[in-house]
Amino acid sequence: MTDQRNLLVAILLSIVILLGFQYFYEIPRMEQRKAELAQQRAEEQARLPAPTTPDGVTAPGSPVPIPGATAPAVGAPRDRAEIVAAGQRVKIDTPRLHGTISTIGARVDDLTLADYHVTPDPGSPEIVLLSPAGTSQPYYAEFGWVPAAETRQPVPGQNTQWSAPADSLTPDRPVTMTWDNGQGLVFEKTFAVDQNYLFTVTQRVRNNTGEPVTMVPYGLVSRHGIPPTLGYYILHEGPLGVFNGTLHEHKYGDIKEDGNISYQSTGGWMGITDKYWLVSLVPDQTASVDARVRHTTANGQDRFQVDYTGQAITVAPGQSAETTNRLFAGAKQVKLLDAYAEQYGIKNFDLAIDFGWFYFLTKPFFYALDFLGTLFGNFGVAILVLTVFVKAAFFPLANKSYKAMSKMKALQPEMTKIRERFGDDRQRMSQEMMALYKREKANPVSGCLPIIIQIPVFFALYKVLFVTIEMRHAPFFGWIHDLSAPDPTTIFNLFGLIPWTPPALLHLGVWPIIMGITMYLQQKLNPAPPDPVQAKVFMALPFVFTFMLASFPAGLVIYWAWNNSLSILQQWLIMRRMGVKV
Repeated sequence: MTDQRNLLVAILLSIVILLGFQYFYEIPRMEQRKAELAQQRAEEQARLPAPTTPDGVTAPGSPVPIPGATAPAVGAPRDRAEIVAAGQRVKIDTPRLHGTISTIGARVDDLTLADYHVTPDPGSPEIVLLSPAGTSQPYYAEFGWVPAAETRQPVPGQNTQWSAPADSLTPDRPVTMTWDNGQGLVFEKTFAVDQNYLFTVTQRVRNNTGEPVTMVPYGLVSRHGIPPTLGYYILHEGPLGVFNGTLHEHKYGDIKEDGNISYQSTGGWMGITDKYWLVSLVPDQTASVDARVRHTTANGQDRFQVDYTGQAITVAPGQSAETTNRLFAGAKQVKLLDAYAEQYGIKNFDLAIDFGWFYFLTKPFFYALDFLGTLFGNFGVAILVLTVFVKAAFFPLANKSYKAMSKMKALQPEMTKIRERFGDDRQRMSQEMMALYKREKANPVSGCLPIIIQIPVFFALYKVLFVTIEMRHAPFFGWIHDLSAPDPTTIFNLFGLIPWTPPALLHLGVWPIIMGITMYLQQKLNPAPPDPVQAKVFMALPFVFTFMLASFPAGLVIYWAWNNSLSILQQWLIMRRMGVKV
């Protein structure tokens, strides 16, 4: 039993230490490091000579350049609505997307999500996903051509004014933009969008010159500034991609330290992810691409970019060529990503959702939770029902564990006598304990294996509750209007009776308190640890976890409290049946 308690203590303390280290040391250290690197790179950028090559033209004999986005504007950031209203744009109007495409650079840089709002109030502003250059944190995607070294023909650049005959892009009506370089090359860029979040971008070039021209297609997603992140180890936020079937993830801070990272891949995808949102490039899945994840600074602002260049295309005189690529910009819904993966052969597209190490459990749990949420019309009820199913599946193992604990609890008086009698002789005390276990047919570690087996299940279910977008702004009952947000109540203002908002450190809602009570009651049913230090640690854990989980999403806290309650009921019934005093 001592081994079992040591294992549980190690697991729980490890969780506490990791979370505490993350919040109180690692995050401040990373922020300090980010500031230092930003200043360092800004100084390095200032020492570099300014480029002299005209927009869209590659110097003869130079390698194919890496596409780059426009540098952040000098001066104070401008209002997003002001920038959008000032330029000529093509309106994006779909059931799930609102925004515009700039005719300057033919860039997708203005996008909001019609189905998702800043707060649970449907009248609140829509989630802003992409923003144009000149705002405080530009975020956009673009596709284009890079001329090969031997080609001196101008190609459209990031400041090129495209002509757009249509003023609106809908799922039923694509938009084609055109630009003539005045030297015999005509470029076309056709944007199409489906009913959800996928753009199809087809680029064409017509060669009306008397010589062949060679160009390389590219796509990029650029994000200026470091966006706010949750900072959890269990959740990836930042650049990522699947190259040759393997997922690669990069934190913002790691990119700043590591510099540019390159990949060669056939197909795949790459982008930048937040907890719920994704902007991803999807090149031709049969073509070879050179992909990069890189960081630069301009005017003191960080810029993170994922981009790729495809294979060079040579267009003969009088001929044309085209390339088709896709852009996903929207919410990371599992069913939607799976549908795109099947339809377009995008391998591992669902890995944009951070399902973690226990993917083989997490994804089935998600589908079960999604099914129950649709069935009951309440995602919180779905959490409760799924927890019951999981407990039922592990009922035989849990019974074995609780029976072992009950037997050990029944032996507590005898064990106490042995410790009191042989406390000074550790060897003799151990021999007497083993003799007691043998005589009573008790195994002190018999309950350990069932607990270990359930750990992956617990973390998988915890993960799916944490990362699923279906829980975002999903109501439960009573005061819980958003299962993805912490319990809004707090005991320190008497749950809203006092008109005072306490600091985040003192935020302690009703559900975290309920969770703490259930954890305490569950511990009282377990055998008391023989070691006084262990006993004190166990007594403190419910209080520690109560405050620690107060800032967690309410859905996770409800799950934990409900799981504890079911365990208490199960253990109480087993102990009653075995004649153990509860």
